[in-house]
Amino acid sequence: MKILIIEDEFNLADAIASMLKKEKYCVEIKTDGEEGLDEALTDIYDLIILDVMLPHKNGFEILKELRDEKINSKILMLTAKSTIDDKLNGFNNGADDYLTKPFHMDELIARVNVQLRKSKVNILDTIKVGDLSLDIKSMELSTIDAGHKVKIIGKEFQLLELLMHNYNHVMEKEQLFVKVWGYDTECDINTLEAYISFIRKKIKTINSKVNLKAIRNMGYILEVNDEKIKN
Repeated sequence: MKILIIEDEFNLADAIASMLKKEKYCVEIKTDGEEGLDEALTDIYDLIILDVMLPHKNGFEILKELRDEKINSKILMLTAKSTIDDKLNGFNNGADDYLTKPFHMDELIARVNVQLRKSKVNILDTIKVGDLSLDIKSMELSTIDAGHKVKIIGKEFQLLELLMHNYNHVMEKEQLFVKVWGYDTECDINTLEAYISFIRKKIKTINSKVNLKAIRNMGYILEVNDEKIKN
């Protein structure tokens, strides 16, 4: 499961990330409010650990914007403020839990595990975009109307899941590459292009009306119903 940490104290964020990785979670860190919001809006994270006091955009603003955009990731607020008004502000705007600094790392991990156990109950078995349906459990891609199916696994599955969560929006090549292969990979951008080609062929094989397009000097877009491209 994927976790995003939005925390401007990098040493703290790094310590949290290290503990979460030991629990086998995939973790990303952002130390700026605006950058954190942009990352959270990709809607690929199961849980977001969100600090309140952040540069450029505070945690309460980020929380409100995420819920306004129907981002349903679990959100655990971190703050040095412990007043009831601050906690109510967070809960009223859609926070799932609230932890006051300083805290014990074991308590944070326990709260994360509780929230993610809750979220497993509500995880959708399929992602549907246009006439495409991606079955999360069987890893099968199919057309809803015609019922044509094809297996899609590994990196192909991860890429398509990202594109489907962000359909009709251009996703930059670098963004896709880092999210799927990470920073430490020995692969290069040509690997991404090859996998995009594999996915495009599978979409064509099942006769879907959804198009996976390359946008020159930008990236890729999963385009549905000929809607205008949104940047």
